[in-house]
Amino acid sequence: METDTPQRNPTSVGRSSFRLRSPSLNSVRLRRIFDIFDKNHDNIISVDELEQALGLLGLQAELSELKSMVHPYVQPGNNGLRYEDFEALHRSLDNIFFGLKSDGDGDGDDESDLSEAFKVFDEDGDGYISARELQIVLAKLGLQEGREIGSVEMMISSVDQNQDGRVDFFEFKDMMRSVSVPMY
Repeated sequence: METDTPQRNPTSVGRSSFRLRSPSLNSVRLRRIFDIFDKNHDNIISVDELEQALGLLGLQAELSELKSMVHPYVQPGNNGLRYEDFEALHRSLDNIFFGLKSDGDGDGDDESDLSEAFKVFDEDGDGYISARELQIVLAKLGLQEGREIGSVEMMISSVDQNQDGRVDFFEFKDMMRSVSVPMY
C-alpha cells in the first residue's frame, strides 16, 4: 500500500543547483553570518559584536581570548574584522578543528557536525526541535523568519516526515543533506 509520504527524487537536483556542502554555498552562508554578527552594519565585526553573537548562541568566550584569537586577522587601522578577515579566520579555524581527517571519507565528521548543529536548535535537549525552539534560535540570530510562530510551524512541517510536529535528528539530517540552492 502506498503512503502519503512524498518520495524524494535523487535526480531532481540538476545542473542548476548544488549541494549544501559546496564551497560557494558555504561562502554565501558565511557572508550571511557575517552580516548577522555585524550589528551596527558598518561592514566590520568588532570583538564586542563577536562576543555578543557567540553568547546569544550559548557559546561563551572570554573577551581576552577572543581578542587574542581575532587580533592577527584585523588589518592595521581597523577596529575589527572585515568580511575578508572574517573569512580568513573561519578558514583557519576550519583547518585547525576539521582539517585533520583520519580517514578519507569524512562521514563521521559530517555526522558529528550535524549532531552539533542539531544541539544548537534542540535547546531543551529532548532530542527534538520544536517550533518554539526554532523560533527562539531564529530570534537570537535576529532573523525575521522567527517573528511569527505560524511561519516557524510551517518550516517545521516542511521537514517533519512523521508529522509529529517536531523535527528529530534523522529528519534534521535528511533535511540538511538534501538542501540545494539554485545557482544564479
